[in-house]
Amino acid sequence: MKGMRGGHAQHGVSAFEREMDASMARMMQDMHGPGFVGQADIDFLAMMIPHHAGAVDMARLVLQHGRDPATRQLAEEIIAGQTIEIESMTRRLAALQQRSSAGSAAEFPSLGGTRGP
Repeated sequence: MKGMRGGHAQHGVSAFEREMDASMARMMQDMHGPGFVGQADIDFLAMMIPHHAGAVDMARLVLQHGRDPATRQLAEEIIAGQTIEIESMTRRLAALQQRSSAGSAAEFPSLGGTRGP
């Protein structure tokens, strides 16, 4: 991406480029901030939520700075769709984290019989 400048201030860079760079940096930091817990489902959701939030932020920048009606329409659709997905992923992540903190016995249904709880 042309605007990515490694965090160095640049003269002659548009407000859109500066704001997009900042949004990308926040998204990347937020995606890697929680670290991995060793459970693919939880790790996936914990990274995808800020990824989608970053997409929403970037789409809002297009609405602020963009002029092309088709691109603005796509940005509106991204905001609507990704917001719904963020809400869904947030609920699922909370449920998985709650289940995980309850202990491994609560993670899976009982098999019954001689296999134990």
